[in-house]
Amino acid sequence: MGSFRGHAVPGTLFLVVGIWHTLNSLLKYVSNPKGFQGRVWHALPRVTGSLRFLELYIITLGALLDLCIEFFYSPHFQYFVDGALNAKHLNNFEHSAMLLMFFVLGAVALFIEAAGVLHLPPGALNIIAGMAFTAEFLLFYFHSTTHAGLEGRYHQLLVYLIGLCILFSCLGAAFPQSFVVDLASGISITLQGLWFYVVAMALYGSWVPLGCKGSETGIKCDAPAYETRGQSLANLQFNFLIVSVLGAVTVLYAVAAHFKGHPDVFYVDEFDAKAAAAST
Repeated sequence: MGSFRGHAVPGTLFLVVGIWHTLNSLLKYVSNPKGFQGRVWHALPRVTGSLRFLELYIITLGALLDLCIEFFYSPHFQYFVDGALNAKHLNNFEHSAMLLMFFVLGAVALFIEAAGVLHLPPGALNIIAGMAFTAEFLLFYFHSTTHAGLEGRYHQLLVYLIGLCILFSCLGAAFPQSFVVDLASGISITLQGLWFYVVAMALYGSWVPLGCKGSETGIKCDAPAYETRGQSLANLQFNFLIVSVLGAVTVLYAVAAHFKGHPDVFYVDEFDAKAAAAST
């Protein structure tokens, strides 16, 4: 069984990176739509020195910290029992393998971008990011912990969001100048971070549905009707989260276009332009 902290920590990392990516994608597009170029990471603006790589430090050190918690702290160094891998902590070992991929992503990006001793071909970082999300996808799809019933529904929806992260990471390599792809990548990471929080609250926090409670083997509901109700609530929370994030992004785009928008952002239909010119 998971824990509140086990979902909140990665959720925070995904949420911070996702919001930062989304904001940078919006601002860079509205300020220069014709010269827009999607990126896996974004440097701090008007900052010199190592601090400009803050996002990469967050990814690398955050993944390393969570990796240490999963691999060293949680099992208490009890990796083997009677000569076999400790089955009680398989869940932690799987999480460690997934977090290792995100650590590699951040470390490679830091080595390439900060040290500047090696040049990767365009789109290479997108593919590495896609591989990290693929490792995460496989973890939650083929999990040693049986996610059935209510717990299974929440993690099934999480897998869908991870799939979107894989998709848009790979599309970013194929279409680096696409604002839609780059923005969708940031939105999908943001959604994943928020959904981690929803899972933490709904399964291990104060949002546990009526008639259900946590146990050592997972979330148990007193009757099938309670489980069905909980799954329906999960679907509603998922839809509400998507609508809310898309609405917030739309408002942010309008605000960014208003204050920082390049003239090319404000599209004028050719027919309307001719009609306006004729009227004058």
